[in-house]
Amino acid sequence: MALTTEKNVRASVTPTQKASQRSLSSGRKYAWLTLNYLLMILLAIFFLFPTVFMMVSSLKANENQLLQDLSTVNAFIPYGDISLQNYSDAFHRLPFGLYMFNSALIVTCIVALGLVVNSLIAYALARIPFPGRKLIVVVIVALIVIPFESVVVPLLLMVNQFPWFGGSTTWIDSYQVQIIPFIADAFSVFLFYQFFLDIPKAYEEAALVDGASRWRIYWQLVVPLSRPVFATVAIWQVLTHLGDFLWPLLVTRGDTYRPLMVGMDVFFGQSPLRWGDIMAFASMIILPVLIAFLLFQKWFLRSVATTGIIG
Repeated sequence: MALTTEKNVRASVTPTQKASQRSLSSGRKYAWLTLNYLLMILLAIFFLFPTVFMMVSSLKANENQLLQDLSTVNAFIPYGDISLQNYSDAFHRLPFGLYMFNSALIVTCIVALGLVVNSLIAYALARIPFPGRKLIVVVIVALIVIPFESVVVPLLLMVNQFPWFGGSTTWIDSYQVQIIPFIADAFSVFLFYQFFLDIPKAYEEAALVDGASRWRIYWQLVVPLSRPVFATVAIWQVLTHLGDFLWPLLVTRGDTYRPLMVGMDVFFGQSPLRWGDIMAFASMIILPVLIAFLLFQKWFLRSVATTGIIG
């Protein structure tokens, strides 16, 4: 009886009423979509404020004008004495080219060596059975939550005692002290480990039957199937180590091996303190990162979505 009544109610709905219901549903959908886009635009503007302020301030050659505009909307508007003088001053006051070379060399070595070392560790944990494997995985997961600041002093004491190739010179104030301690990374190993577990074992078993070695399976089978996680780890490591400050500050003594972030801190110890030069220096640091992200954003978003990274 109830079923018959429901059918009668449906039958009594006219085509005009159905069209009205569809129009109402479509209107709600577009309203939510518009609200969603407005919210994302507002968030984008909010997060772009510091970058826009930095780049506009770097173009203002008049230091007094820059300071007067800090509390007004003019801080985000390029006007007045607009020039590239601050960028020229940044190059002349500090060896920006050397700092950029140091940062590029250090980050490139960490990423390149880290991809090989961390992926090999993760592959061994995911595919090769040996005693204590699960315990090692637990230890790696535990190491992720330990902040680097808590181990920086013991690590500094250790590297201060290490000779370089058997000589009397320590690692302090060198490239290797900024590279070697960061090649093996617990979070990178964990990402590789989780991804390798999802690769079907049937592929590797077939390769083993055909006589392939573990190294050949890793290089010719696992690596091509794992391009998304390799891209994710590489991007993560670049963003992490490009902004390193505490460790390079402790282990460098002069301009020869200083990276960009420590080099920018030198501005605050110079007299006179010119904020325009500091903003120009910071803009030259962030511009290559923004350009790289815009060029490779498709691969970045695809790698993040594939590996399930959130936040």
